[in-house]
Amino acid sequence: MELLEKIRDELKTVYDPELNINVIDLGLIYNIEISNDADVEITMTLTTPGCPLHDSIERGVRYRIEGLEEVRSVDVHLVWEPAWTPERMTPEGLKQLRG
Repeated sequence: MELLEKIRDELKTVYDPELNINVIDLGLIYNIEISNDADVEITMTLTTPGCPLHDSIERGVRYRIEGLEEVRSVDVHLVWEPAWTPERMTPEGLKQLRG
């Protein structure tokens, strides 16, 4: 399995505790970059800038990716531009939200 696919699979285990939807299906992950040295850089956002659980979600993302043996290091960048909107959600995420 390709490393990017493994990372995406791991990120699907990190949930927004308020919505109970994973960060991939919620559309919070904007970009995943992997260097030749297996350093991973993740650019992500949250549903709102004032999210009280931002530390928990960000730590969850970092923890899951650091656990992959192929990964040397992880940097998580939390951004607010572009702002998150429900249109960023996957069809599966929308289905869960409407559930």
